[in-house]
Amino acid sequence: MSAINEWVVREYFEQLGFLVTQPRKYVPSGRQKKADEEIDLLVVNPTVGEHRLPDHLVWLTPDLAHVARAIVGVRGWHTERFSASRFEQWPDITRFAEPDSVRFASRLLSSEQMAKILCIPDLSGAGELKQKTISALRQRGIDGIISFRTMLTDLVAGVSTNRNYEKSDLLQVIRLLKNYKLLRDPQLELFARRRPARPKSAGKVAPPAGEQPLQSQA
Repeated sequence: MSAINEWVVREYFEQLGFLVTQPRKYVPSGRQKKADEEIDLLVVNPTVGEHRLPDHLVWLTPDLAHVARAIVGVRGWHTERFSASRFEQWPDITRFAEPDSVRFASRLLSSEQMAKILCIPDLSGAGELKQKTISALRQRGIDGIISFRTMLTDLVAGVSTNRNYEKSDLLQVIRLLKNYKLLRDPQLELFARRRPARPKSAGKVAPPAGEQPLQSQA
């Protein structure tokens, strides 16, 4: 499952013009991962000049417009939402943002300016509970989180049924689902939900059998 999650994240960043690399191709067995082994992906956008980060934590695609490079952690548990308690129980979730990992990434990217992005299904709750989770993530060094809903929505919108994505199985599957009307563009879904019901036309009532319709009097 982790490979599929990283696949989605990789295609998402590549679609936005980022160059994506995976520093480690192996999974250590019999021991805990070292800090530099916690990094799932490193991304660089060569078209971005000045590296700037949004001041909020929950990012959408436009928020990446000024991100030149980033460390990416992928946590794709799609059965439940993420909350502050989960980060307390499993601190390894954010280990990719610790100083040792950042130093390792800085050597590879030749820069200390980078975002630390966590890709997760979604944050839990709203209001105070959500703010508590956001505070916990900031304390652990996370600059931004991107939900799988955001990434998949953008991927679906970017796939055309008129193109053959033979170099990407993921995009090809999305194309087939759209081609056979099993998956629709988010914009179409939005308009379908908002389309008001058409009022019924008031037709003329036919007179009973044997009667003539009333004629207007001059």
